[in-house]
Amino acid sequence: MNALVTGGGGFLGLYIVEQLVARGDRVRVLCRGRYARLDELGVETVQADLRDGSAVAAACVGMETVFHVAALPGIWGPWQQFYDINTRGTEHVLRGCRQHGVRRLVYTSSPSVVYDGRPHVNADETLPYPDRYLCHYPHTKALAERAVLAAHDPDRLLTVSLRPHLIWGPRDNHLIPRLIRRARAGRLMQVGDGSNLISMSYVENVAAAHLKAADALAAGAPCGGEAYFINEREPVSLWSWVNDLLSRAGISPVKRRISAKSARRLGAALESFYSVLGLRAEPPMTRFLASQLSETHTYSVGKAERDFGFLGEIPVEEGLRRLEPDLRRLATAI
Repeated sequence: MNALVTGGGGFLGLYIVEQLVARGDRVRVLCRGRYARLDELGVETVQADLRDGSAVAAACVGMETVFHVAALPGIWGPWQQFYDINTRGTEHVLRGCRQHGVRRLVYTSSPSVVYDGRPHVNADETLPYPDRYLCHYPHTKALAERAVLAAHDPDRLLTVSLRPHLIWGPRDNHLIPRLIRRARAGRLMQVGDGSNLISMSYVENVAAAHLKAADALAAGAPCGGEAYFINEREPVSLWSWVNDLLSRAGISPVKRRISAKSARRLGAALESFYSVLGLRAEPPMTRFLASQLSETHTYSVGKAERDFGFLGEIPVEEGLRRLEPDLRRLATAI
């Protein structure tokens, strides 16, 4: 197929591009910068910002499928920036798809769009959107996901939304480097009693899920206009997993601890302090972060397995083996 990948130079996006190229698809990437790996792969690169509606629409010309991966992540920052990139940017993608006859749209969402401030245990897609959010990222992603699912039209544009939880793996430029940096600086603290379980998503498995969902999208297919959790079938103990990563990087395990209740109180206080002073830097703790680090969040992938054959083909241990060179490099470089 002719496929456009927004954010194709980023962590997940690049794996999607590589898997598309490996099976012979023709790929165009929309991203803000230039990436040597994309040049090596021989894909077409369009440098543009999601906020530029005309450029986004032009990138959709001649495409059969769009993988909309690009987004602004994070748990702190101004509403308008998150909204313009995550929500309005997705509206630009939808407009470009309709304008130029794109048949299929696969949207990369997040389980945080249904996070309601409570633990989730083997939760499924019947979870409703909450009435309020603790930060702008999940709120703006939820607005975008709603627009994508509402746009599903068997006669014009087939859409599906995937919600991978905590993507990790080689070339991670966000989660793993941040974890190693905090651990090396002695600023990493266990939040809660350490018993919380978390669903994780190995990046190559997530990329494969995107291709499987796109291939399954057809008029009358069960995945059309639906959202799906994507992660490994078996959850992990978050803090045991963190300490395993640190051990593989040659770093001592986390020793400092703070209760979940104290972390939430600290997060609320820091949010107020940073807001009053207009600080743009991310607070070291927020209510959202405290909840994510202390509570169980596990999700069922039964619906994805049933509707488009999702399989986490690369097991966690193999993913960790592939990640080890990055861990050792980060531990010495940071």
